[in-house]
Amino acid sequence: MLIHPMNSIKHWLTVFACICFTLSVLVPSKVLAKEPKPTDKVLQVFQQAADKSQAPTLVMEFDMASLKKLPPHTFTTHTPWHQSAVAFTGPLLRDILNAAKVKGHSITAIALDDYKDTLPFSDAMNFDVILAHSLNGEQISMKNKGPLFVVYPYDSKKELQSVRYYQRSVWQLKALIIE
Repeated sequence: MLIHPMNSIKHWLTVFACICFTLSVLVPSKVLAKEPKPTDKVLQVFQQAADKSQAPTLVMEFDMASLKKLPPHTFTTHTPWHQSAVAFTGPLLRDILNAAKVKGHSITAIALDDYKDTLPFSDAMNFDVILAHSLNGEQISMKNKGPLFVVYPYDSKKELQSVRYYQRSVWQLKALIIE
């Protein structure tokens, strides 16, 4: 049986249209957005009220320029996402929390695609966790886990080399909610 060439083209155009539609529904537009400018707000910090029925209060917003004004911290570490050790640079998470004047017992880190994980507030105090904006001296692009990436200094302590801490390493970070 011969298939008419026009039927084949129509079939593949329909398949392509379905794929495009599916991606437009499943992939949030912010994930596909262009790279942020230095003055674009890249991080929001919220404080959750004791009454959890209330929405968290926006405490502070950071653009990339203001994040880069905080003392930079750099370490080289191995990660599950890179073939060899890489150097990450960014402000310490505790410096961001201090700048926002927030306290609590937990931090929920939320990514652009709304993935989230919760880390104990004590992690920010006990480990040199950074919000990395640079990888090997280059600003982290959105397609390479940027513009911000929660990174632990995994090589500094054996306990940090576990799934528990890797899951807390939220990339494409957009917000922190402090409880």
